[in-house]
Amino acid sequence: MTPESPPGAPPRPPDFAQRLADAVARRPGPPRTRHVDPDGTPRFVNRLALESSPYLLQHANNPVDWRPWGEEAFAEARARDVPVFLSVGYSTCHWCHVMEEESFEDLEIAEVLNRLFVPVKVDREERPDVDSIYMQAVQLLTQHGGWPMTVFLTPERKPFYGGTYFPARDGDRGARIGFLTLLKELHRVYAEERPRTAEAAEQISRAVKESLAADRPADAPGLHVLHGAMRYYAEVFDAVEGGVRRAPKFPSSLHVRFLLRYARRTGDEQALEMARLTLTKMALGGIYDQIGGGFHRYSTDARWLVPHFEKMLYDNALLVPAYVEAWQATGQPFFADIAADVLDYIAREMTDPGGAFWSATDADSEGEEGTFFVWTPRQLVEVLGEKDGARAATLFGVTEAGNFEGKNVLSLSHVPDADERDLLRRIRPKLYEARSKRPAPLTDRKILTGWNGLMISAFARAGLALARDEFIRRAATAADYLVRVHRVSERLVRSSMEGVARHTGLLEDHAFLGAGLVDLFEATGDMRWLREAQWLHEQLELRFADRQNGGYFRTPEDAEQLLAREKPAYDGAEPTGNSIAALTLLRLEALTGEARWREAAERTLRCFGALLAGAPAALGEMLLAVDFSLGEAKEIVVVRPRGSDDRRLVDVRRPLFLPDAVLVRAQEGDAELALTRDRPTLRGAPTAYVCVRGACQLPVTDPGELRKLLS
Repeated sequence: MTPESPPGAPPRPPDFAQRLADAVARRPGPPRTRHVDPDGTPRFVNRLALESSPYLLQHANNPVDWRPWGEEAFAEARARDVPVFLSVGYSTCHWCHVMEEESFEDLEIAEVLNRLFVPVKVDREERPDVDSIYMQAVQLLTQHGGWPMTVFLTPERKPFYGGTYFPARDGDRGARIGFLTLLKELHRVYAEERPRTAEAAEQISRAVKESLAADRPADAPGLHVLHGAMRYYAEVFDAVEGGVRRAPKFPSSLHVRFLLRYARRTGDEQALEMARLTLTKMALGGIYDQIGGGFHRYSTDARWLVPHFEKMLYDNALLVPAYVEAWQATGQPFFADIAADVLDYIAREMTDPGGAFWSATDADSEGEEGTFFVWTPRQLVEVLGEKDGARAATLFGVTEAGNFEGKNVLSLSHVPDADERDLLRRIRPKLYEARSKRPAPLTDRKILTGWNGLMISAFARAGLALARDEFIRRAATAADYLVRVHRVSERLVRSSMEGVARHTGLLEDHAFLGAGLVDLFEATGDMRWLREAQWLHEQLELRFADRQNGGYFRTPEDAEQLLAREKPAYDGAEPTGNSIAALTLLRLEALTGEARWREAAERTLRCFGALLAGAPAALGEMLLAVDFSLGEAKEIVVVRPRGSDDRRLVDVRRPLFLPDAVLVRAQEGDAELALTRDRPTLRGAPTAYVCVRGACQLPVTDPGELRKLLS
């Protein structure tokens, strides 16, 4: 049967209706809706059936007449003289699924929504530029934000009301006013009180533009910024569980990579202990998947125990370098093991056949959050037998009462000793195999440039530090995919599905990928990756730079004109592109000797100088660039005869925590970089040169001598 138009929706031309029906027919698997005809086909279809985003496709068979973000939707709103209903979410968002089931699958609500509004659905991961602007409006209106995000717009794209999740009807979940009542009332206000609506939209739009405008340039950040950040983190630190004293607990709330650098710079043992305790408690807690590896999105409690069960690519990508650096700073093998386990999980479960990395896995399976991940004592015994099942229950803290809805999120109370590690090596594969037979959470197979850039960094940095060449190969394969598929007509695009790339690349896409390619260059010595990184940062200067005040806007100057042009100034769960770019630019200057890169970095740091001085933790990732800028970069150049191996010298670098160093691996005679010109090998053996701003120590060929120079 041919799907119907959604109830209350304007009529469609016959040829367009056929296009939608054909799109539905091409999609594999059962439709994701409760409105299904006897032959199994969906009863309704909307324009999202023509999209590629997994999140938008989840909503393609709702009775809501969804449209993707674009001028067509706003033109229709102007023609019908109705507001736009904007709903923003992402594919693994639990409460997005709840609102879909309660409201967007409800025929009465859908009819009202289609008749009185033009409904628009946005995947925040594909369009974070749209998301961030309207999230700012919601936060101004309600003092909080989150997803699903619900915003009502004029046809001119100006917000006049907003919120997050709304229960469907009055009284549901304790709400006085439900979504259906809200729709009718907001349409009435828009139709009967137009001047009031227009004034509210104008005021909110002005406030959004003002709040997204960056400060004027200030002095370059100095040591006082680092000291101020340390004071803040010490004040909010949870001395028992690590992280920040609060619930929920997010991995990003305490910037452990800054703390590791601060401890190295100042000798502050407290900073080192704060980082060590936080990383240890997180890896022992339920926020870490003790069976399959990888971190969930955040902990709902203050103990890192019960997570929100989504797994995001960016969280895991950002945590791997933290664990690698903690291993380098402390020498504790546990941290290296966690970094490697995370990457093994990504390689096993989150890697596309093309070599790039998928975006996320859902919190829900079988209609419930966390079902895939939790255990009972009986389940452990069924898989492992009585003896090992009982030992596993003790080790993982599994009880009959449970710690999550009568079942158990697995956690560890301490770093396992040798005997416990042997047990874990034996039982984890069995538990993983048994768990894999459960209905698995959905995986969002969208490939995002920025998030892949972060994961390329993770694989490259861990591969170099841990001498895991297979990690470096995975980073190179992903980088090759992005350079081939995500660069279209000399422009970087943001995402792809099944090899089809789309959406304008944003600041974070250029910056995160650029950082990943610099890490890959250091791990391999392949100049291709350094050239690509420089091209990306040239694009930032050309199309994103604020030439008056420094720093970079989120969108290029030739992109769609939104309500405001944001200059990102807050490092949350994801760092800003400005923070990542600032450090990469400094590294590029150290690698190439070209002053233009440091000048661009200094403009960026001055742009955010006032914010860094007043609230340094707001830009936790940028603190890494501040630390680098206040030191003197150590240039480690390893030159090898053609056809030979430099491992014995590179092995010296691997375990050392040297955040102010750059590494160049080259063959004798390579002259593309100034650092490698006129740098011969000694006596035909691989040779290391260690320099600081052109002042070099005598070259060495002996690993022991190199170790002395670096320590």
